[in-house]
Amino acid sequence: MGKWIYKWLPILFGCHCRSDRSFFWKGKQFPLCARCTGELTGILAAAVTYLFFHCSWIVSLFFMLPLIIDGFVQQLTNYESNNFRRFLTGCLFGVGFATFVMISVSFTVKWGYGLGRQWRNLFVFSN
Repeated sequence: MGKWIYKWLPILFGCHCRSDRSFFWKGKQFPLCARCTGELTGILAAAVTYLFFHCSWIVSLFFMLPLIIDGFVQQLTNYESNNFRRFLTGCLFGVGFATFVMISVSFTVKWGYGLGRQWRNLFVFSN
């Protein structure tokens, strides 16, 4: 299982796995960098809590902004973010992204179900 995680998580997340931007546990580097670890944590947290609580799609988009801003500022200037900030912005992004996806899927299913009922009523004749 460990080999699988270390092989596939970086591929799924498109992670660079740089050691200077990663957390370590007992001398072993995490399979993802600090930012991607935060994203995974946020995605899992949103998936677990979605049925009990979730924000609107607008708020979820705002949750994604800190990571985008931090990443662009770091790339365009001499500013260097730290791992705690990367993890925190990754968590917010993960929650926002997962919530946005789940809201979109939920809306699409409800819309498709309603559309299907309308079509059934139009094309199915009762005797």
